[in-house]
Amino acid sequence: MKIIIAGTAFPMRGGIAQYNSLMYKYFSEADDVKVYSFKRQYPEFLFPGKTQFEQGEPAVKIPDDKNVISIDSINPFNWLSAGKKIASENPDLLIFKYWIPYFGPCFAVISYIVKKFSGTDTKVLYICDNVIPHEKRFGDKFFTKLAFSQGDYFVVMSKTVEDDLKLFSKGKPYKLIPHPVYNIFGDKVEKTEAKDFIKKEYDIDLQNEKVILFFGYIRKYKGLNYLIDAMPEILKKVKLKLLVVGEYYGDEEKYREQIRTLGLEEDIKVVSDFVPDSNVKYFFSASDVVVLPYSDATQSGIIQIAYHYDKPVIATDVGGLAEVVRNNETGLIIEPKNPGAIAKAIIEFYENGLEEKFTINAKEEKKKYSWEMFVESVKELINKK
Repeated sequence: MKIIIAGTAFPMRGGIAQYNSLMYKYFSEADDVKVYSFKRQYPEFLFPGKTQFEQGEPAVKIPDDKNVISIDSINPFNWLSAGKKIASENPDLLIFKYWIPYFGPCFAVISYIVKKFSGTDTKVLYICDNVIPHEKRFGDKFFTKLAFSQGDYFVVMSKTVEDDLKLFSKGKPYKLIPHPVYNIFGDKVEKTEAKDFIKKEYDIDLQNEKVILFFGYIRKYKGLNYLIDAMPEILKKVKLKLLVVGEYYGDEEKYREQIRTLGLEEDIKVVSDFVPDSNVKYFFSASDVVVLPYSDATQSGIIQIAYHYDKPVIATDVGGLAEVVRNNETGLIIEPKNPGAIAKAIIEFYENGLEEKFTINAKEEKKKYSWEMFVESVKELINKK
């Protein structure tokens, strides 16, 4: 089967680029796969981070001859030319990763052109991180309907997104396939080694410390403010460090002021940069538990990184997080927007000695989320008559 993946890939950075690279890797084991990636993903004034581009080599490298850097998200003339280039490949399947409606017009036009000019009966598959975005804007519904009008198949990764899809897909075939593990950042290392690396590279001393980890882009819906508010109560019972690793996508000073006001400068250590792929393993390996205090979610790739490193997860009961974190088995599920609930769960985790039990269970649980199973499930969907 000839497959084209259209969307974010190296030299763009981030979770979507990593996901598409992994799709390329695992679909390529049996199929002819090529990626058409962005040369411009967002205009600079719309991008909330420091840079859209990877600073080093990606963990999974798509060969240069298989990564066509060609799509401009804001140029409609480019959508036409990119669509014709993809159509000339005569793909059997065109895959888009869909996470915000901003890309709806671009993806819709490319899909339409490919279907019109391809010499094969090209089918379009949308893999939906979100259908309704976390941060809503005018035009979201229209752009999503426009994109999905060209879709033939859909993959969702949580029941929340499944419910949202039904508002837009008009009965088209879909399948719920959980987010696979992110297994691209290297193997787990011993906690001592990980903490030594963090001390050397980031001047953060975690030796002889209990460590909870918040990892990923810092956006309002990620709920870091609730975790910070929970820290004074936690520290009354458990001496630990909160390690916050991620780039601010919003008002950085607001969080820093919150930490100062609560007198937590020594208890919360922040690495406010995008972490190179090669360093990710050290932060997860150094931690005892990963905390997701989200106020809104669909699913999370962070959980799948945690599971790769056999780490327990404490997460709020929003979106599909509770579908993946098994309460009292691989972690704890708590009420959202509630610092008291966060504090209670973290104290319980340490006082009841739950790390060993949850770690063993997470190691077993991650077997359900392999990329091989993902590819097999997608093919079952598109081959279903």
